[in-house]
Amino acid sequence: MLKQLATAAMALSIAGVPAAAHDIGAMTVQEREELRAEIRSFLLDEPQVLLDAFAVLEEREQNERARADMELVQMNADQLFNDGHSWIGGNPDGDVTVVEFIDYRCGFCRRAHPEVGELIASDSDIRHIIKELPVLGEQSLIASRFALAVKHIHGDDAYAETHDALMTMRGDVSDVSLAELSRQLGYETEVVFGAMDDEAVERAISENHALAQRLGINGTPGFVFGDRMVRGYIPLEQMRGIVAELREG
Repeated sequence: MLKQLATAAMALSIAGVPAAAHDIGAMTVQEREELRAEIRSFLLDEPQVLLDAFAVLEEREQNERARADMELVQMNADQLFNDGHSWIGGNPDGDVTVVEFIDYRCGFCRRAHPEVGELIASDSDIRHIIKELPVLGEQSLIASRFALAVKHIHGDDAYAETHDALMTMRGDVSDVSLAELSRQLGYETEVVFGAMDDEAVERAISENHALAQRLGINGTPGFVFGDRMVRGYIPLEQMRGIVAELREG
């Protein structure tokens, strides 16, 4: 970016210089020094030029990143929106789909959890997809395996209840704490534990990691709102703003 700004400043500075002097390579040492002095003087007199240039370049870069993200979403649409193993809540026929990549040990995922819940509860036309993406160690992996095992054995409603419980659970994730959670939720603990190593559970987590890597999602939470990607936590009102923009087209 700085190189681009320097080039722009130079172009402005030499606008009044004779055409023969525009060839930087043909300049003498003295001419180069005079040009540098002119550029410096110009920028000191007109600092707003740099600020404006920074703003324009930043906007261009943001637009380019957004276009690249849209292409990534389109290229991976099937696995994002119809992978066959991720939990789907909200309105299955909603006009906006929100995909959420989560890790149960992630503090920002926990912070986003009630806000995502409020977004879905307050908008009856959002389709919500959760993708387990354990990235913070063994406890994260165990929690995701447990949640997916519950889904395979007891169904989507049980998964949603388990997901909420794991997001708000205090203390370490262990066989003891998960057994207690299983008991509280009314599951057959040994059956759920036995399913945690199923091939389907392993495949779901592996596919989610591969998908996140292709999308450039390197941490949690990660969101896809329609064709827009958001890497990291955003507050509820910003979520609502993105949904509104998507509907406006």
